Parts: sequence; C-alpha cells; structure tokens
Amino acid sequence: MLKPLSAPAETVSDVVFRQIRQDIIAGVLAPGAKIKLEQAKERYSISISSLREILSRLTTENLVVAEGQRGFEVSPASRQELAELADLRTVLESHAIGLSFVAGNLEWEGRIVAAYHKLTAAERKLLAGDASRTMDWVRYDWEFHQAIVSACNSATLMATLSSVFDRFLRYHMLARSFRGQAVVDDHKLLFELALKRDIDGARAVVHRHVRSGVEHVLQSGRLP
Repeated sequence: MLKPLSAPAETVSDVVFRQIRQDIIAGVLAPGAKIKLEQAKERYSISISSLREILSRLTTENLVVAEGQRGFEVSPASRQELAELADLRTVLESHAIGLSFVAGNLEWEGRIVAAYHKLTAAERKLLAGDASRTMDWVRYDWEFHQAIVSACNSATLMATLSSVFDRFLRYHMLARSFRGQAVVDDHKLLFELALKRDIDGARAVVHRHVRSGVEHVLQSGRLP
C-alpha cells in the first residue's frame, strides 16, 4: 500500500503571512496604517524581499493596499466595504448551507455539535464579563459556521467564504465589543436548524445574523 503524502512543511513566509494577516484582522495593524518595511522586518523577523512578497499576497484579499513606489498600507475600513462584505457573506454562506444540509452525514452533525460546544463555552464567559475570551470566541465562531457548511463539497466555496468571513470579522474587531445575548440566541437557533436540516430557516437566521452584525459595527461609531 502506498503511504499517504505528507503535507508540505510550513515555511517561515507562511508563518509570517498568517501572523500579519491575523494582526490586520484583529486590528493590531489599524485600517489605513502605513506598513513601514524596516519596522515590519524587525517585528516579524523576516527579510524585506520576503515581506514584500507577503504583503503583495495580502493585496489579493484586499487586506493590504500597494501604493506603487511608496510601499504598502493596511486597507482602509469603510461603510461601503462593510455593506458589500455583508452581502457577499450572506450569499456565499446561504448557498453553502443549501449544499451542506443535503449532503451532510452523521460525521458532519458531529462536527457541528463539537464546534457549538466550544462556541457556547466561550460565549458564557463573555456574557459573564470575561473579555479575555474574545479571541477564543472569534476562533470558535468561525469554526461553528465552518462546520455547518463543511459538507458543501466545494473547496473553492469554502476558501472564498473563509476570506470574506475574516474581512467581515475585521469590522467586528474594530467595534471592540461583544454583541451580547442576541448573537448567542442566533447561534443556538442556527445549531438547532442545522441538525433539523431546515435550509430556509437557517438561511433566514444567517441573513438576520449578518445584518445585525452590520448594525452593531455602525452603532459603535468606530467607522469613518
């Protein structure tokens, strides 16, 4: 029997790419901020040439803007982009739900149950006032939504949704506050509808969930 091919080893550039991307999404690198290559070189312990390559990769996700000879800056945040990302996420996630609910099996249900368990544990901490669990919640929130659509059998759809989800998440990180009981209730209902394979019901919850997220960000007053 042939041995399965092992995954290629992660390079230093891969690690730094993920770190910079995460720093942009988390707001550590603020929207519109100039990315000074010498400072970034020291911060991420990587060469200037590799750094330029990484930042160029991030321009394809609209997380970084190339300024020609002037270098790079973090993509600015705007109400227009927030609205566009909300619409795109709703369309992609709704389509993936339809595919996933039809194809999902018992293992798929198990992934949803496990992801929901972790998400609710983090949400209980946040509702109790423990803001230190915010980044846990961010990770578990995506894992839950990802689990629900994970049986869609489309790697392209999943990758595109992941990118849009992260760019949408950047706006929530700018708001710097947890959405509270309403988002917890949405997740509970979405969990129940997923296990019932109620496509129309789940799509309606996702639409409301995303729209209320936009309103939360706008009400924070942290967008231009």
